[in-house]
Amino acid sequence: IFLSLMRSFIIIPFFFFFYVLAGQLPDTDIWLIKLAKDKTLGKRFPERAQNITNRPGYDNQPAFSPDGKLVYYVSIREDKQADIYYFEVASGKITQLTHSKESEYSPTPTPDGSVLNVVMVEADSAQRIHYLDAKKGTDVKRLETDSVGYFTFLNKDTVIYYKLTEPHSLRYYVTATDEEKWLGNSPARTFRTLNRHTIVYGLKDSAHVAFYKYDFVIRKAVKICDYPSLNEDIVWHPQLGLVKSEGTTLYYYSEAEGKWQLLYELGLFGIKKITRFAFDSKNNYLVVVNNL
Repeated sequence: IFLSLMRSFIIIPFFFFFYVLAGQLPDTDIWLIKLAKDKTLGKRFPERAQNITNRPGYDNQPAFSPDGKLVYYVSIREDKQADIYYFEVASGKITQLTHSKESEYSPTPTPDGSVLNVVMVEADSAQRIHYLDAKKGTDVKRLETDSVGYFTFLNKDTVIYYKLTEPHSLRYYVTATDEEKWLGNSPARTFRTLNRHTIVYGLKDSAHVAFYKYDFVIRKAVKICDYPSLNEDIVWHPQLGLVKSEGTTLYYYSEAEGKWQLLYELGLFGIKKITRFAFDSKNNYLVVVNNL
């Protein structure tokens, strides 16, 4: 069953705080890449790329709004405060959304776009998931579960989250019943929702990551594949399936052929190392974080 498979087991505040305390905040930029369609092959390819933050410092954790018009992200400026900003794809305008005394991370819009879920570091250093008004940036409510590092909502009532225990663990929390369950220890940092009852996640050892799907209805985990490195950043693409980054390259796993395939090589645009990335809902754009 899932628990037995995950003895060594599944968005970046904990690691971020380490960098802050050590004075080693990573220097990152966010790039927006336009995907054009090859009329002959019917596939998308990177047509042009734009560095949309293009400044010294930390700009990270991008996420598209459901309509693809905005890119939300975390930015840390001179005041050392982590706030949520957004970039308007059509105009190129950048707006600061949050101005609170707390720090916000991992902006994740709800499907209707009205709410932005974030991990907020509260005044007492608790890390909880908060619901923000996506237009005003004001705090609406929070989930009481603490020590959240990364998260994804399985559905409206259930959140899967990475808890900063020792060792770190993957858990799920049901808001309607206040139920919390342990799923496993020592997860990879990236896990994604496929539908209302299925997630994809990674398990790490010293040299590779093994990726699985878990179905909460039948309570069963199925292994998808392995990858021989510890790079943890993935997305689930509706057409391509599992996509991961490695250096300056994106790969996708072909389940039909049982192997990883090259998707995009982005080093030609000047990108040095991809950590986080996301596609918009219409597959017109790709956004990536470039570690400098």
